[in-house]
Amino acid sequence: MSTPTNSASITIAVTGATGQLGRIVIDRLLAIRPAASIIAVVRNPDKAAPLAARGIQVREAAYDDAPALDRALAGAGRVLLIASNEIGRRTAQHRNVIAAAGRRKVERLVFTSLLHADISPLSLAGEYRETEAALKESGMPHVILRNGWYAENHTALAPAALANGVLHGSAGDGRISSASRADFAEAAVKVLTGDVPVSSGQIFELAGDEAHTLAGLAAEISRQTGKNIPYKNLPEADYRAMLVNAGLPEALAAGFASWDADASRGALFDDGRQLSRLIGRATTPLSESVAQALKSVSAT
Repeated sequence: MSTPTNSASITIAVTGATGQLGRIVIDRLLAIRPAASIIAVVRNPDKAAPLAARGIQVREAAYDDAPALDRALAGAGRVLLIASNEIGRRTAQHRNVIAAAGRRKVERLVFTSLLHADISPLSLAGEYRETEAALKESGMPHVILRNGWYAENHTALAPAALANGVLHGSAGDGRISSASRADFAEAAVKVLTGDVPVSSGQIFELAGDEAHTLAGLAAEISRQTGKNIPYKNLPEADYRAMLVNAGLPEALAAGFASWDADASRGALFDDGRQLSRLIGRATTPLSESVAQALKSVSAT
């Protein structure tokens, strides 16, 4: 087991650093570490210009570019591998990062996996399982953070719910143990910096303290807006068709509909509270995530 350390001498690299989760991780790291000890690995350096202006080492490397990943991870002591957003290509891309980290003899690689990836029925789970297997095969010291559902995945539906006067979905009465991206980012920082002792190969099942249904989400939107926004459950095929009609690509619409359907069977539920224990506080309540989403609506 490693000993807790917050040493600024260890350089931390974060892949996908300009993504939704990566940006929050970088902000949390900047609050406690010198900017020069942080490497932001990005596909588009132009998007990372604000990070460079703050003194962070910005290095260009796509997940598909093995030589660039080698260069990007030079000098990194620890690496956060944030899962790629290219569904269907993730396993190969993640293997590239793992291989580059191995060649650079990284002392700890932290991977953001999926809640209960080993048994999850979600269509996303296969690539996470394959990546976890690749990490184990690599022999590299690593920690797996099996992140549950981001609250923002569903609170992002608030604008459409307000516009339509109804929240649609296919999750039935399924309980969803979501937490905010900020909660998951804080957990990643705790493990990266050594604020909590971890063992190589350790797996954390991370989820929110309190589970909710989509009907509960609709009720919270209603409470905060003073409008009656009911939840309407649709068959998976109908929800997929509705999302396609709303402009989502077919594959993405099918994914969202199937993930909701899996949620109806318990795929997004966990009551282990490992996340709140890891970050040392309660996870962000649904009411706060909804309030944040509604602020975005009022700002547009």
